[in-house]
Amino acid sequence: MQRLAGVVNLLSVMVVIFALTMLLPLGVSLYLADGAESAYDTAIVVTLLAGGVAWLVTRTGKRDLQARDGFLLVTLAWTVLPAFATLPLLSYLQQLSFTDAYFEAMAGLTTTGATALVGLDRLPPSINLWRCLLQWLGGLGILVLVVGILPLLGVGGRQALRAETPGPMKDTKLTPRITETAKGLWLVYALLTVACVFALRWAGMSWLDAVMHAFTTMSTGGFSPHDASFGYWDSPAIESVTIVFMMIAGINFATHFQALRKRSTSPYGLDVEVRVFVAVIVLSIFGVALFLYDRGVYGDYGTALRYTAFNLVSMATSTGYSNTNFGVWPLFAPLWMLFLASFVSCSGSTGGGIKMLRAILMFKQAFRELARIVHPRGYIPVKLAGQLIENNIIFAVLAFMLVYGSAIIAITMLLAATGLDLVTAFSAVVACINNSGPGLGQVGPNASYAGMSDFQAWLLVCAMLLGRLELLTVLVLFTPAFWRK
Repeated sequence: MQRLAGVVNLLSVMVVIFALTMLLPLGVSLYLADGAESAYDTAIVVTLLAGGVAWLVTRTGKRDLQARDGFLLVTLAWTVLPAFATLPLLSYLQQLSFTDAYFEAMAGLTTTGATALVGLDRLPPSINLWRCLLQWLGGLGILVLVVGILPLLGVGGRQALRAETPGPMKDTKLTPRITETAKGLWLVYALLTVACVFALRWAGMSWLDAVMHAFTTMSTGGFSPHDASFGYWDSPAIESVTIVFMMIAGINFATHFQALRKRSTSPYGLDVEVRVFVAVIVLSIFGVALFLYDRGVYGDYGTALRYTAFNLVSMATSTGYSNTNFGVWPLFAPLWMLFLASFVSCSGSTGGGIKMLRAILMFKQAFRELARIVHPRGYIPVKLAGQLIENNIIFAVLAFMLVYGSAIIAITMLLAATGLDLVTAFSAVVACINNSGPGLGQVGPNASYAGMSDFQAWLLVCAMLLGRLELLTVLVLFTPAFWRK
């Protein structure tokens, strides 16, 4: 109970900070007089009261986080904060069920972009801004922001950052102090977001649309205030700018941080993940465009290249935008894009999936096993960028891959048992666990998840949470050893 009290005390601080983020859409609502002002008044008061009461009750339990506390705090944060995020939605959209509101909020904070809402163009601008802001906050992880603040409260946050940071090499430090790391990552994140806002405005968006899409581009979230997503503009200029920033968001933010600190682009060339990331995406774009042109989907290769580039980069980086209904393309193309969403994004990026680093390590491990068949007594190390990779990292990646595959199969089977067709069930699970948003069939790019039953929606909520926190962070809480002293 003492451990739980300490974790809840820190969580209460996060809840209070989360309440303050609602001031931005409230301000926009007041400025535009869009009729949603009261929704934020209620939400802010309820969230502040809940956080304040929880802090008062548990204030004597405040202490430094231990390793296991970090995992518990992260999981609680990503399940509790979406509940408070539903308040503006439930208050304004009174016909919305709690299940659909929680699904929408979880899709926001996990940057999944799988929406349960329809008629987005008719929503008040501030409600759409709140949806997009959720994705921006979740993009790099709201915990990383709080880690920079916790030392001011006398509480260290190293374990929280370690649990939240995606990728298998979590112990890599960018700066000697973990708070400086958190601040550095958020500085890069904020600067790139501002740059994206101005670039989208220059390309032809309104200021409000530019801000909302910058939020969901840099977080690789994919929410849009328009039902047609980027088909609303049908603008090659806007699409080109967005492709560039989706690619940037798919790269490790530690690499961006190092490039900014060194005032050099050399860190990108030295990062093996970035090289493979770019190569896989570029080759896939030209290959899929050629496939669509050959199948007669588009009359000329240039048009095929335009639509392929935008939708493939969007899916591969797990963003989830679309500028056309790629669900009607020959099945190979959308399946390949779903496959890319499973691994292309770099570790330490805002993208989802298993991350490119794990894919590279698995590829190297497979070749090592083939080499062992030929040379059973040989010493065959696995190296990455000239650095020896310890076997414990390989074993951890293997365990992650086993759990990842098992989770996809299990949730797909459960959805299929509810009567959902297999294409919709499988693609929905892959899209949600990789935090990429649209799938195929009933949840394709021109559809939404609004037709899901409550049970189906909660299964997909679990998939989003597992994917965002990289499975093991959540599942470790269900082991007896975690709760032993």
